[in-house]
Amino acid sequence: MKILVTGAAGFLGRRLIRALLVRGELTDAAGQRKRIEQIDAFDVVPLEGIDDSRVRILTGDISDPAQVEKLVDGDTSSIFHLAAVVSGQAEQEFELGMRINFDATRALLERVRILGSQARLVMTSSVAVFGGELPATVEDAHVWAPQSSYGTEKALADLLLADYSRRGYVDGRSLRMPTVVVRPGKPNRAASSFASGIIREPINGVDAVCPVAPETILWLMSPDRAVENLVHGHEIAKGRLTRGRVINMPGLSVSVKQMLASLRRIAGDEVGNRVRVERDPAIERIVNSWPGNFSAEYARSLGFVYDVDFDSVVHAFINNSSAVPA
Repeated sequence: MKILVTGAAGFLGRRLIRALLVRGELTDAAGQRKRIEQIDAFDVVPLEGIDDSRVRILTGDISDPAQVEKLVDGDTSSIFHLAAVVSGQAEQEFELGMRINFDATRALLERVRILGSQARLVMTSSVAVFGGELPATVEDAHVWAPQSSYGTEKALADLLLADYSRRGYVDGRSLRMPTVVVRPGKPNRAASSFASGIIREPINGVDAVCPVAPETILWLMSPDRAVENLVHGHEIAKGRLTRGRVINMPGLSVSVKQMLASLRRIAGDEVGNRVRVERDPAIERIVNSWPGNFSAEYARSLGFVYDVDFDSVVHAFINNSSAVPA
């Protein structure tokens, strides 16, 4: 079985590839469990830190149809499409966001359609497709109304995947992910980047700025749950996807104030004092357009998992990284 992972050098891409290598097998389009023989790890920069003969490291431009034609052939059974330009950058660089977040998705779907392989394609969507007046808890049937270019690009990709799946060209699943925290490494240009930074930086002995009000509510998921759900989303038999191919993931609804309280409770006041609030209207405008809670009934009925509390998320970050509370 040959698998393509786009965005392979990114945080979730690397974790997903490691999880697939450990798992060793996946279900194919016919519902048969097959051994993973090759993972094509594709990104704009080479994947590092994974040395396995089953992994082929590739680089290039995912929005180039000629590149996609080389990446996806009749032997490609499954695609995990994680490549994306993050929210803040997509808002500042419109053409780049459209090219990577939408055009690349269309190129992948079109390549599978032309091949006639009906490959299984799992991609990540975002809560940024929602906006406007929102209820306290967003139901699965709530109408999308993106308030940013990133949200619009993700909504367009969701609609396209749903239609290609309806027509039988691809076996698609779009998992609408909460904000994934705590991400290791350096901050990126996502509007939600602070959600990891206000935990990661203080634990690593660095001061952090929170650009939103402490009362801000976020919809979160830990990296471990995110990877579990990507694999689970792939493995669901298509006959069970009776309520559509775009699925709001279950998550943890928590305020920034509660997040910082968890940080203090687990790492101590000295660490907690490293966070200061300096509100940024541009970031608040984007973040406050996102829902803070979902019913996610469809996802729960399909067996997707979620974190029970934010303390467990902080503990997981400390246990899974070299970070040690000061």
